[in-house]
Amino acid sequence: MAKQQQAIDIRHYDVVLAPHITEKATMLSEHNAVVFKVANKASKPEIKAAVEALFNVTVTGVNTIVTKGKTKKWKGAPYTRSDFKKAIVTLAEGQSIDITEGAK
Repeated sequence: MAKQQQAIDIRHYDVVLAPHITEKATMLSEHNAVVFKVANKASKPEIKAAVEALFNVTVTGVNTIVTKGKTKKWKGAPYTRSDFKKAIVTLAEGQSIDITEGAK
C-alpha cells in the first residue's frame, strides 16, 4: 500500500512543476487563487488531484492557459521559446498555500 501511495505522489510532482510568481498571480492570491506552471498534457482533474495531495487543501476550481512560446533571436539566429501551461487553482474559503515554503 505504501509503495502505491508513493507512486501516486511521484506522479503529482510530474503534474505540478512550479509556482508562477508574477504581479497578476500575487493579485489573484487575494481572491484565494494560486497560479502554477503545470505539465503541458495535464488535465484539470489531474491538476486538482495533484494540488490537493501535495498541499493538503481543498480545490474548488481549476482554469488552465497555454502560453505560446515567443520567437526570439540569439546571435542573429531565430529560435522559439517553449510553450508552457499555467493553471489558476481556486481554493476553498479560508484555505491558502504558502508557495515560499514548498510542498510537505
